[in-house]
Order: sequence, then C-alpha cells, then structure tokens
Amino acid sequence: MKKLVLLIVMCIAAGTAAVAQGVSETPFTVPQLKSWKNAKGTFNTDTREIVVTTRKDELKVAADYMKRSMHLMRPVKDEKAAATIELKLQSMGKGADEAYKIDIRPKSIIISGATPQAVLWGVQTVLQMREQNRQLPCGTIQDRPDYKLRGFMIDVARKFIPLDYLYNLVRTMSYYKMNCLQVHLNDNGFKKYFHDNWDETYSAFRLESERFPELTARDGHYTKAQFRAFIKESAMMGVEVIPEIDVPAHSLAFTHFRKSLGCEEFGVDHLDLTNPEVMPFVDSVFVEYLEGADPVFCGPRVHIGTDEYSNKKQDVVELFRGMTDHLIKLVESYGKQAVVWGSLTYAKGNTPVKSKNVLMDVWNNGFANPKAMKEAGFQLVSIPDGYVYIVPAAGYYYDYLNDKFLYERWTPANIGGVVFKEKDPQIEGGMFAVWNDVCGNGISVGDIHHRTFPALQVIAQKCWHAVNDTVGYGKWNEARKALGEGPEVNELGRTEVSLPALSAATNIGKRGLQQIGYDYQVDFDITWAHERRGAVLTKSGRAKFYLSDPISGMLGFSRDGYLFTFKYSGRPGRNEHITIKGTNKYTQLLVNGKVVETLGYDERLAADKKPYNVVRTLVFPLEETGAFKSRITNFSAKKL
Repeated sequence: MKKLVLLIVMCIAAGTAAVAQGVSETPFTVPQLKSWKNAKGTFNTDTREIVVTTRKDELKVAADYMKRSMHLMRPVKDEKAAATIELKLQSMGKGADEAYKIDIRPKSIIISGATPQAVLWGVQTVLQMREQNRQLPCGTIQDRPDYKLRGFMIDVARKFIPLDYLYNLVRTMSYYKMNCLQVHLNDNGFKKYFHDNWDETYSAFRLESERFPELTARDGHYTKAQFRAFIKESAMMGVEVIPEIDVPAHSLAFTHFRKSLGCEEFGVDHLDLTNPEVMPFVDSVFVEYLEGADPVFCGPRVHIGTDEYSNKKQDVVELFRGMTDHLIKLVESYGKQAVVWGSLTYAKGNTPVKSKNVLMDVWNNGFANPKAMKEAGFQLVSIPDGYVYIVPAAGYYYDYLNDKFLYERWTPANIGGVVFKEKDPQIEGGMFAVWNDVCGNGISVGDIHHRTFPALQVIAQKCWHAVNDTVGYGKWNEARKALGEGPEVNELGRTEVSLPALSAATNIGKRGLQQIGYDYQVDFDITWAHERRGAVLTKSGRAKFYLSDPISGMLGFSRDGYLFTFKYSGRPGRNEHITIKGTNKYTQLLVNGKVVETLGYDERLAADKKPYNVVRTLVFPLEETGAFKSRITNFSAKKL
C-alpha cells in the first residue's frame, strides 16, 4: 500500500497566534469582544476528559455543534473528574437577545446567553479562541452586538450557487456571528453581453415552481424541499435566510416565461405595470412559496425586490409605488415582515407605500434618500453600493472590498456618506453584497468565496463592535489571519497533499471538501499512456482536472459549467514533470519547468464595444482520483 500523507493546513502558525493573543489583554476574536476581565490560570482544550453539558433542550444544537467542533463526541471515562463546558440560558436584560457571557476557569467553562442564538455566539467565541491557542486564558467575557442585523446578500440568479456552498457559507457566517443571509433568487444579465438581444440575454429563477414548471431554471435550481430545509437549518446555526424575489425590474426570467408580461418601452426585463395580467401573476408567484402550514418561505422575513424600475413616466411611477405597497401587504398577510430595496426617492410620487414595520435595504442615496426614508418610518439596512458592493472581475464597484476603509471609517450608521447617530434604533444593521452581473464571465464559486471571506470578517466586526476600537486596523488585519472559516468548512482550500504515487485506485480521502486554494502549486511526474478523452486526474464535487479534456484531448480543467484547456497534450511513453500554479488571477501550466501557457483573464468585447473579462481560475480538486492510465509519481500540492 502506498504511503499517503494528507495535511489539513489551518494557517495557525505559532507566530500568528502569538500576534493574535498579544494585540491586547483581551483575547482576540472577530468581531472583537466588548468586555474581558482577567482571572488566573488557563483551561486546556486538549484535555481528553471534557464534558459538554446543558439542561435545556433548546441548546442541544449548540452543544452538539461544540462537541463536533472540538471532537468531543465520544463519552468520557470519568465525568466526575472531567473538565466541563456548560451551556445555559440566562436573562441578559431588556433588548439583549444576542447577549452572552462566558466564565472560563481551569476546570470549567460556563457559556450563558439570553437565547439559544446568543449561547451559540458564545460557543463560537470559545471556538475562535481555541483556534488560535489550545490553552484558553481564564476570565470573564460579556458581549453583545451594536446592531441587530449583520448580513450578506448573495446573487444566486445570475450565477448559480450550489446548496452545499450556501450551507458552508452559513457555517462561516455563524462562526463570525453574522445573522442574516439574503438570497437574490431571480435576475438577468445585461443584454450588451448577449448581442444586444433580450431574447438571448441570460435570465434565471432559482426555485422549483409547481405552478409554473417552465419558469424554473434548468441550469441550476433549488427544490422547494431543499430551500425550506436550508432556511430551517440555517436558523439553527443562528442565521436567518431572507429569500428575495425581485420585481418589477430584473424580471426577464418572468418575461421570458410569459412574453406578454414584458414592457417594450423600458426594456423587457421590466414587467409592464399597465398590463392587468401582471399583478395576478406576481401574486401567484409569491403565494406559491408563502402558503400552507409549512411554507417554503418559512422564515420571518421575505424580500419583494422593487429595485431600479424606470421613472420615465409619472403614471407608471404611481403604479410602481402601488405595486410595492400591495406586495408589502401581501407578504404581511402571511405573517411575514416585508423587506424592500430602497427606490422611493427615485420613484417619487403620491401613491402611499406602507413603511411601518417594513425593512428597507438602502443601497444608493439617489434611489432612496436615507434621511427621507427614516423620516417616512422605514427600518433601514445600511448596504451602500459605493462601500460594500462586490461585482467579481467586472471592472466597476469592488472586486475585493476596501477592508481598511471599512474598518477605519464605516459603520452601519454611515449610509453612503449620510451619517446618523450611532446605534440609531431605526438602523437595523448593515450588509455587504456580491452581485454576479456579468453572466458567463467564468467566475467560480471558489472565486466568489475568496472575495467574500475577508469582506465577511470586516463587516462582522463593524456591525457587532462598530466603535471604540482599541486595536487598530494593522494589528487587527494581521490577527484575523489566524482565524479560518469555522469548523467543517474548507472553501478556501487549506489542504496540502504529498503522495509518492497516484493512481486510479488511490484513496485521497473524503473528509469534507478537499481542495487547494490560491496561491498554490501542484507538481507530479508522469509517464504518459494513451488517455481516452475525458480522462480525469483528480476531482471534487466542484471541479475536475483532466489529463485529456473531453473535447480536444488537452490538459485542462472544468468547474462551474466551464471547460478551460491548455495548448498541450501528452504523448504516450514520454516522461515529464508537470506543474500547475493557481492564483485568483490565473492558472498556469509548466512542463519540465518551462511555462507552456498561462490562462489569465481573457478580455472580450460586449455589444457596446467595451471590454469585459472571462476568468480562468481553478481551486484545484483533491477529493478523488479519476480513471487514468498514465503513471503518476511524486504528486504534491502545496501553498505558496
């Protein structure tokens, strides 16, 4: 049997951990703790005899999660002699639903919180401390957020995002006490990328529909049962999923399904609000997911869209406002809180729109003036496009957020430069967003996560501990590198492999998602055999690396529905050394140390003659080997 070494690299070097623990007397976490009081001694998390206990059934999820995360699932031999971690519910005062307290002593940790969610936040704090240092300092933590809503909006419409990633995203959000994931379920591309033709322009509606089966996207969607389960399981991890169906703009999926609903004057991605068929159709779409004893939209809030509709004609503006009001009340009739995009300054008119108990994502001050929306009575979510919008590799907005600016100069009270009093009760919180505007631009799930993870850390920090920073960005930025994505998550590909030989029979090992992420280098020696088209070297649930791609027989890779190939194929009997280098900008092939081809950003022209990029990156798969014939030796995958 060939010797196999598989290293899960958690990037917790001793030096980094020392920096993290040394930035202040307070243990370092993201978000930072509000209060820490030192005591003598340490709690050793490597002790075999640790019992996690709770007397409350509501805390079983948090307790089981902590046991799995600390590998404490097996019963201890002597519970009386064991160290204990106790989870309990305890009032933390009025309006403190997410407040928690942790008492750490040499032989015990008590995590108490106002709600099960608060207790889970305490668990995540202990896990973050443990990730940096197995010896936890004794002391008392008291912590609570500055803002109720700390979130992320992800566009799954213009780029399908598989559920396994969304589950991992929720686990990572929970690890950083982010409590809200808005899922943008329908949208369309820009027609300039599709020969300036609406009929060719990409659109998608990502939910299974039994009422309108042909509406459901065929290149990727969630069944009703899957999405309902996702909402419920995310809630157990402390994360509320807000589903969004966006109307009456961004609605090409609906007008592709039923052409009579489209508006020729403003663009057929707009529903024609003068058409009497439109409102009954839209109502029926929402109701399909709202109705029943166990609805698909089973969480407390539903987003109705209302973003960027034309304001060219005042009579249509009044219809838009009337539709917004109607859908708010429709959602409320099913016991849900309605959430809207801020558009009512842009769509200024006389038709009243309900504002009480309505949550508004304020993204652009020209579309919704924050002060006017506050005065109107809306609860506001701060999601200013100029600060927190990511559009991967698009050349506008951000490719990666400016974390330093956000850490030093932004809080949810700053909505696009309009600054309110900190912790204003009408500002629910803050979010950032990933928009996949450029359909078909090659961006992968791995690329999206590479942009999302650092943004998630800084937004988590600024929504929980908005002010009174005692660390400074430089030290904070260095210290946060000691923290990963949370237990059981490996989206960044912290995996390294060294194998003397690799064959179709080699068991690399299925322990979660095994892959190596940016920046990496994969090396192997190969004695080429004749390979059939589609011969896979290694693969995962996300990607395949081919010794002979399915179309041309070249070295290449596929992921996210794309196939990219190098201008190189092996010749039977030849001995070569192959190197693959991967970054967030390119994938490079070297043969015998010489660069053969670098697949970087591929510039193309849209219909308006402006360039856009197709991204040819790869998070290298390491879950399984494929059925190949060539002899592979000295296989390694390492971080650079």
